[in-house]
Amino acid sequence: MKTAAETQKLDIISEIELIYRSKVSASQRPQITSSRRAYELALQNWDENKIEFIEQCKIMLLSQSHKVLGIYEMSSGGIAGTVVDIRLLFTAALKAAAVNVILIHNHPSGNTAPSDADRQITSKAVKAGQFLDVKILDHLIISSESYYSFADDGAL
Repeated sequence: MKTAAETQKLDIISEIELIYRSKVSASQRPQITSSRRAYELALQNWDENKIEFIEQCKIMLLSQSHKVLGIYEMSSGGIAGTVVDIRLLFTAALKAAAVNVILIHNHPSGNTAPSDADRQITSKAVKAGQFLDVKILDHLIISSESYYSFADDGAL
């Protein structure tokens, strides 16, 4: 029999639950076949009132067959930047059992050329993904009119 003190200690431990709920059947999930398709889908899921106002970072979580499991907003920042926490990226990917990930962030200025910080976070994500067997397929920098693809440019 447990003492009152032992029972009380158990009561203060937090429970952690990992859940991924899909609202879309596997056959209805869009498939990513190109950076253009990923860009178009990202635009459909971006708040048009924010794309030219504040920088945001989202990740597109994909299955083995490149079907979209979901899009997760990782961060929302200021005019010239947002924080990309690699731990949150892979927490979301692992929670959704994603095998592939596409990073996506916008440049409110409309200039989709990658910055040094963009290149650094991409490299860091690719390395972390290799360790966790979650592949970073691409990193898109988007605006309302165009996009840059690290994969298409051979910069992954």
